[in-house]
Amino acid sequence: MVQYLHTMAKATAAYQLNLHVRLRNVPGVLGDFASAIGDAGGNIAMVEGFEAKGAAIERTICVNCRNEDHQKKVIAAVEALDHVDLLECFDSTFRMHEGGKIETEALASVGDADDLSMAYTPGVARVCMAIHEKPDVSFTHTIRKNTVGIVSDGTAVLGLGDIGPAAAMPVMEGKALLFKEFAGVDAFPICVDTKDPEEIIQLVKNLAPTFGGINLEDIAAPNCFIIEERLKEELDIPIFHDDQHGTAVVTLAALMNSLKLVDKKMEDLTVVISGIGAAGVAIGKILLNAGVGQVIGTDRQGAIFEGRDNLNFAKEWFAANTNAERLDGSVHDVLRGADVFVGVSAPGLIDASDIRNMAAKPLVFAMANPDPEITPEDADGLAAVMATGRSDYPNQINNVLAFPGIFRGAFDVCATDITENMKLAAAKAIAEVVTDDELAADYVIPSVFNKTVVEHVAPAVSAAAIADGVVRS
Repeated sequence: MVQYLHTMAKATAAYQLNLHVRLRNVPGVLGDFASAIGDAGGNIAMVEGFEAKGAAIERTICVNCRNEDHQKKVIAAVEALDHVDLLECFDSTFRMHEGGKIETEALASVGDADDLSMAYTPGVARVCMAIHEKPDVSFTHTIRKNTVGIVSDGTAVLGLGDIGPAAAMPVMEGKALLFKEFAGVDAFPICVDTKDPEEIIQLVKNLAPTFGGINLEDIAAPNCFIIEERLKEELDIPIFHDDQHGTAVVTLAALMNSLKLVDKKMEDLTVVISGIGAAGVAIGKILLNAGVGQVIGTDRQGAIFEGRDNLNFAKEWFAANTNAERLDGSVHDVLRGADVFVGVSAPGLIDASDIRNMAAKPLVFAMANPDPEITPEDADGLAAVMATGRSDYPNQINNVLAFPGIFRGAFDVCATDITENMKLAAAKAIAEVVTDDELAADYVIPSVFNKTVVEHVAPAVSAAAIADGVVRS
């Protein structure tokens, strides 16, 4: 089993400070500066080319911190030093977001009148009429061929909750950036100022002629279920709620590889899912489709079972299809003897004693962000495989492993839908990126920076789409 040292929260680039300092060129000043950063708990990540000449040296130094309060502590430590002047300081994350993270780019040159006559009037009229006569031409001769609309109402952004559409924009821009970086898919954020599912449904239907697919993002349950289901019924382009299905696909991929390490089978598993919102419901569905024997969901009220009160329509479906023995009690109760814990709920929900009460060789996927249901440090090496949603621990279950390749595969065959078989194919393809020689307790899922993931996922998704008959003729 993987062993972790118990440490405080790690300094991370997410809270990186960019310090522009002037150091007096006398013995000990650089050492004092570095010691002050270290004593304050900061981690020097980068020092601009350093050569000591002249009476003073000006340099830019990047320091990773733990949080915003820690940033203030590091700044104060630097400002307290003799012979060191802090000339400028900024948060690198905020600087990255200045002006946004994406832009449009021209694919055709317009250098003379001939180019203009083809790209615009009069030549463009012929293409317009071709689409008018045969609408499917829009999927080959406009940006629909390779463009996703990322739609959000800002009601369930990361772990921040309902922060509104304007505040959701940085996340949607980031999503568009990842689509392009990992799969060459163009994407555009659409943050809408309404929480009414009917208004969102109508808006997306009105926008559909512009896009080849729609990625729903950060929309709270149960509205996310209503919106996705209706759009899938009423539109003939792929509709994908990534918070549900991206999470579910990558979770299944991690489980597939983890089972190889603990010598267990899907049909023999008991899986407890904490948090039956968008992600929890989708994870339950994909695990059942993959053959998991027993799935039990829990929410704030405890175990979910058929007939329990306070169930919305999504939880009613979940209750009807899981927990056949109608087990009751808290997450701590139903976790006894379980093989797998999947957390998509809240930080600090379980502790080491809960893992000790699980079956032999337990698998723990604690994916609440930014703080998991239990940290690897607190799990104290008890889990056979420990996964989180964070990049600073092994086995990051991150949706970026799924959605770029899924849409790439759907677009490559002009798919009209994203089916359950396409999701299962994506999960299997992600799992197969990790070879038998590489597979280990701290490596059951590929790195998000492994560019071969899309190369595996896209053709697998395309083949599943063809097999399911959801491609344009």
